[in-house]
Amino acid sequence: MAASTSVRAEDGYDLWLRYRPVPTEQAVAAHPHTLSLAPQAAGPTVDIVTAELSRGIEGLLGQLPAVTPRIRPGAIVYGTSSAPAIAALDLPLSDLGREGYLIRSVTIDGGAATVIAANTDVGLLYGAFAFLRRIQTGGSVADLDIASSPKVALRVLNHWDNLDRHVERGYSGQSIWDWHRLPDFTPVLYTDYARANASIGINGTILNNVNASATSLTAPYIEKAAALADVFRPYGIKVYLSARFSAPIEIGGLTSADPLDPRVQSWWRAKADEIYTAIPDFGGFLVKANSEGQPGPQDYHRTHAEGANLLADAVALHGGVVMWRAFVYSHENPDDRARQAYADFTPLDGQFRENVIVQVKNGPIDFQPREPFHPMFGAMPKTPLMIEFQITKEYLGFATHLAYLGTMYEEALQSETLRPGPGATVARVVDGSVDGHALTGMAGVANIGSDRNWSGSHFDQANWYVFGRMAWDPEAARARPIAEEWARMTFTNEAQAVGSIVEMMMASREAVVDYMTPLGLHHVMATGHHYGPGPWVADLARPEWNPVYYHQAGPTGIGFDRTATGSNAIAQYAPALAARYADPATTPQTELLWFHHLSWDYRMPSGRPLWTELVHTYDEGVASVAEMRRTWSGLETEIDSQRFEEVSAFLAIQQNEAQWWRDASIAYFSDVSGRALPAGVTPPAHPLSYYKALSFPFAPGN
Repeated sequence: MAASTSVRAEDGYDLWLRYRPVPTEQAVAAHPHTLSLAPQAAGPTVDIVTAELSRGIEGLLGQLPAVTPRIRPGAIVYGTSSAPAIAALDLPLSDLGREGYLIRSVTIDGGAATVIAANTDVGLLYGAFAFLRRIQTGGSVADLDIASSPKVALRVLNHWDNLDRHVERGYSGQSIWDWHRLPDFTPVLYTDYARANASIGINGTILNNVNASATSLTAPYIEKAAALADVFRPYGIKVYLSARFSAPIEIGGLTSADPLDPRVQSWWRAKADEIYTAIPDFGGFLVKANSEGQPGPQDYHRTHAEGANLLADAVALHGGVVMWRAFVYSHENPDDRARQAYADFTPLDGQFRENVIVQVKNGPIDFQPREPFHPMFGAMPKTPLMIEFQITKEYLGFATHLAYLGTMYEEALQSETLRPGPGATVARVVDGSVDGHALTGMAGVANIGSDRNWSGSHFDQANWYVFGRMAWDPEAARARPIAEEWARMTFTNEAQAVGSIVEMMMASREAVVDYMTPLGLHHVMATGHHYGPGPWVADLARPEWNPVYYHQAGPTGIGFDRTATGSNAIAQYAPALAARYADPATTPQTELLWFHHLSWDYRMPSGRPLWTELVHTYDEGVASVAEMRRTWSGLETEIDSQRFEEVSAFLAIQQNEAQWWRDASIAYFSDVSGRALPAGVTPPAHPLSYYKALSFPFAPGN
């Protein structure tokens, strides 16, 4: 069986839902528990549950279970709390909410059976995927007693997809939404998309780019969105739209978009009514306003709260929500960019409508390879905050670099805000438990495109997967077990191979940080497309777009001073954290140059001067990629040939580009500091002028 698997070519389309045969002993043990399927309800979602269990059990165990409502030994019985057969079991379902599920082994007529129960059909679907996941990862299906419910209400993907099918910061082909052929053509691809998302608990999708076109809100495009909503609905997925704030002017014929103008308010109410007529379960709006040139309420001297409340009032009667992004900075504002969102939003705490949730990036700049957590978390107790992660790797090597983001997500979510005190992690702010919010959310900027493997590379699928799994329970979920789960479902259950793959994944993001932005450096990428290094860039119109603004390297030192002697961004954190960040000796080394401008001779914990440590860290990053290549090359007999070769090719690209990042960066920093390379260090392959002259006018995602 293992040999036949290793030679079967796979293109990655099946993601983590491959359902390949498990070892014989596991199949034999599971057989008595999977003889038949006994649905105790009917409807589109229950039909999907039946089809998924049939597909999974046949693929994993080599047997197609009979489907009958009869409950007997060996059956998988599934239904909601309203079904008489489920109600008779007196199961503890009341605390599971509308999306939770319970999986329990029971005895029926003297034999073993399995019950999957929930309060709603979508809960059954999540339970079915959890049951199959247990088999996929080598677990037993005997003696089960599993109860799970999501800790976050809105678990959504943000598609930065444009109506022309270009994906901003997308590295896996065109948008999967073929707007021209919608609404009349809805290929199976859309169903498979919904199925994959439901399998990891994602329950919402924002169809269009946050840099929105008002055309998305016109009648023809509402009809197209409604066609997608019809496909997604049985999978528990709501559709949302990014709304352009100036739409009343651009498509409504008004002369203003002022949120306090009664005509504007009336226009948005009418637009919401129009959308909900076409999509009764429409989720609501996502808005990017007064950021990077986008229109917003500040154009009319109004606050973000007044802008968000305008749209919130429009969707409130329909049960909709507004996700208002806190990613704001302005070239008119001379303040440190890292401070601007906090300064704009925290004075508005408590001024947002109940159906507004403020969407905050994990860090205060912009999805950098490493950032400290955003200081807004913990600083707005009266306002629900949802965290926004990037799944697509805009600053982490696009689709060709292996960078498992589970470690990044965990790092941010487990950060202590110390507001109001110890134990108040970012995760507990996000799940509402710190401040008692019921409206909670976690958003991920999708990495999905038209490539056959969905995400551009096979390992990038893991970032989509871990996002969904962590959004279900951000406080409890951890990167390593989820990586193992994904590796087993995606590649193989062979223990040694799984161990090797997981070690690669767990080390990968740190490797990228080391060869791109070591020791707290950030925003040193090339202009516009963000492909490759550009620490020398200093000629852009806005200062905060220039890498030199962030690293501030010169003859005397390097780093951004965010202490009281600089921008004082540390003051936005809880006092105990601010005190820790104020001292280089107590600042984590991984964030040192984020918070401090230090002499090249500053003595690091290793005993090396900062300049030597910086170069050493770049070298460590390159060496880590070489080690990943060696590890992967030893897995050839365990991985199907097509995916093995594709990953091998991408790792080779990554090693070459890691060397490029290292060489270009140390060439620049050596030049600007006037310092020779430390003794024994291999010099860059080319002079600095070579790296500065490189140009990539057609880099993807730009």
